[in-house]
Amino acid sequence: MAWLRMALMLVRNFVRDRGELAIENLALRQQLAVFHAKKKRPRIRTVDRIFWVWLSRFWSNWRSALLIVQPDTVVRWHQRGFKLYWRWKSRTKTVGRPKLETEIRNLIRRMCRENTSWGAPRIYSELQLLGYDVSETTVDKYMIRHRKPPSQTWRTFLDNHLADIVGVDFFTMPTATFRILFTFIILRHDRRRVVHFNVTAHPTAEWTAQQVVEAFPDQEAPRFLVRDRDGIYGRCFQTRVANMGIEEVVCSPRSPWQNPYAERVIGSIKRECLRHVIVLNERHLKRILRSYFAYYHEDRTHLSLDRNSPTTRKIEPREQGEVISMPRVGGLHHRYCRAA
Repeated sequence: MAWLRMALMLVRNFVRDRGELAIENLALRQQLAVFHAKKKRPRIRTVDRIFWVWLSRFWSNWRSALLIVQPDTVVRWHQRGFKLYWRWKSRTKTVGRPKLETEIRNLIRRMCRENTSWGAPRIYSELQLLGYDVSETTVDKYMIRHRKPPSQTWRTFLDNHLADIVGVDFFTMPTATFRILFTFIILRHDRRRVVHFNVTAHPTAEWTAQQVVEAFPDQEAPRFLVRDRDGIYGRCFQTRVANMGIEEVVCSPRSPWQNPYAERVIGSIKRECLRHVIVLNERHLKRILRSYFAYYHEDRTHLSLDRNSPTTRKIEPREQGEVISMPRVGGLHHRYCRAA
């Protein structure tokens, strides 16, 4: 039977076209090379798959010479290659959002380096006032990350009648010789303006009441005054305030969040100014606070004031000139504006 099979193969080879015979020999040699691998299971490489996909496109009888895999496998290889081809052909040259201008990126990083306590909302507000049209998320993306905790937030309180409300509070500051100084501030709620402050080493109810009188001369007293339950606000203070036509709103015990604006401005003073200096005496502390409050009123942006300062700043268009920075509070903060 073996000789008969050999004879039939010889007859078939004579009858078939020489080109087709050469292709079949090429296919058989390729599979033989795969079987000659030293592993028990033949390993199909990428080049083998490409070979059979190519061969199936140019030779109609490729199935008759295929032994190592099923014909359906070659079809799947071809479909997978077709997907990869169209994925490569449909690719886009640019992926994602357009890049931010180098000028704006450098300005964001410059503000981060010069103002280490600023977050994305503050820098975004400054960029808006300089005429740059960017989003707050974009600003956050290009910021320099400092190893500092995020700014603390406060609860919203007493939103109505802001123009008729002031908040008062004390905070302490040690000097270089460990002497404790007490600072008293009076804050208007409508535009977050510190209308009066003073410093003393020995606060009393009479001294505190006199500060309220100095803050509101000529019938300018507000309708409400928000304070905590500190014993410094004694009978003398209460009588003087009542004679001025001011109604006291006393916070609940241990509830600083009920006087949020005064608490927050004190936090800003400490974070942005006093934690970076050593106070020598009362005179030195007053000079530092005057410098900070000038920056706080004229330059510093506030989220609650539509990202503007208590003294409203105008938006400066990009055509007005180059962005320059002016140091404030001894260089702890900066004011950014355009120079013609």
